[in-house]
Amino acid sequence: MKNKTQKNRHVYWNPYFGGFLLGLLIILTFYLTGRGLGASGALKSGVVTIVDTVAPTHAESNAYYSKFIKEDESPLNNWLVFEAIGVLLGAFLSGAFTGRLKLQVEHSPKITSKRRLLFALGGGTLFGLGAQIARGCTSGAALSGMAVLSVGGFITMASIFGTGFVVAYFFRKNWI
Repeated sequence: MKNKTQKNRHVYWNPYFGGFLLGLLIILTFYLTGRGLGASGALKSGVVTIVDTVAPTHAESNAYYSKFIKEDESPLNNWLVFEAIGVLLGAFLSGAFTGRLKLQVEHSPKITSKRRLLFALGGGTLFGLGAQIARGCTSGAALSGMAVLSVGGFITMASIFGTGFVVAYFFRKNWI
């Protein structure tokens, strides 16, 4: 007989239920903080902290970094940092509780792990650059924007999925 961990290995939540819970979380976040969810702010706080630690003079004289440096407070003392840590911790615990916690690279038999990782790095880099150019990440612009019925939020979500749909055509041979 399989133990409970093996038995629950491929049990996933209903995505509609997960979306419903995400919607409730966004409403709660607006109520408690006056802002929606986002992730790029946590990365920005980490980068500012590293630059301030390695080259404090440069960080203080730089117009961008200096906006986030306060004399008595670390840039890491930001709720977005704790949100990102919570997401990582939650994902880790979810994998551990369901027996899916292992180091592996998911990819099609048609490509290598190295190529999969290069595509992931490239896509992540482009998304990160886009988040900085747009002054916010997709979760902030799309999810939180749509939660307050912002036209920009709907346009952002349509652009993300529309672009993904078009670009997927050119990369489909790596997956199917």
